[in-house]
Amino acid sequence: LRGILVMSRRQVGSTRRGGDSGSFPFVGALHSKSRSSPLLSICLVLVGACLLIGYAFSGPGLFKSIREVSKITGDYSCTSEVQRAIPILKNAYGDSMRKVLHVGPETCSVVSTLLKEEETEAWGVEPYDVEDADSNCKSLLRKGLVRVADIKFPLPYRSKSFSLVIVSDALDYLSPKYLNKTVPELARVASDGVVLFAGNPGKPKGKVTDLSKVGRPAKMRSSSWWNRFFSQTNLEENEAGSKKFEKAASKVSYKPACQVFHLKPLH
Repeated sequence: LRGILVMSRRQVGSTRRGGDSGSFPFVGALHSKSRSSPLLSICLVLVGACLLIGYAFSGPGLFKSIREVSKITGDYSCTSEVQRAIPILKNAYGDSMRKVLHVGPETCSVVSTLLKEEETEAWGVEPYDVEDADSNCKSLLRKGLVRVADIKFPLPYRSKSFSLVIVSDALDYLSPKYLNKTVPELARVASDGVVLFAGNPGKPKGKVTDLSKVGRPAKMRSSSWWNRFFSQTNLEENEAGSKKFEKAASKVSYKPACQVFHLKPLH
């Protein structure tokens, strides 16, 4: 009798378990899904975030505006600033823009822009190697409009060869020892003036020149430092050019991201 009762309890228990499982066929599946649902939710959230960011940056949304602002405030170079300032320079210097020499990295881009201006001849000096030059730059090199030259040494031009000399992203990498020679050289080959675009202390440099070519990081010097340097090297400020530049800039609300200095030629 005891054996029969034990067997009947086992049958009832197994029947109850089988009945529970059979009456809810999806309980096991739901239990499995409930355990994996947090991971699935995280994946869906990440995919949605990626799609949202991609849309925002590709479309006219808020993130695109942030991206455009970052290009101006945190990703700039004085050479690109020169190209922005060309219309201002033309208004300020007039006929002095007829024969221009630009000195600095990526000078091919500046020369190409200047050559598109009416009644403007342009040449350029690239202070560093141009092994990765594009086809346009190689063409300018073949024509002799752009040349590679170490600006720590005398420039390969006669005095007063150019009406205006513009320099950017080059002097920030030179020590005072070489600046004492290079800046007067820039003033020597100019007949009307020199416009110097220098890095602004406290603002990041966008495109850093390869240190293997330069030999030292850029040094962002203050305007007071530059003014003392100009005085020590007997270089005078071109007050007329400076005032005309500021007047032309104010008309179009132009505010340069770099420091701009206007110097008289050295004769």
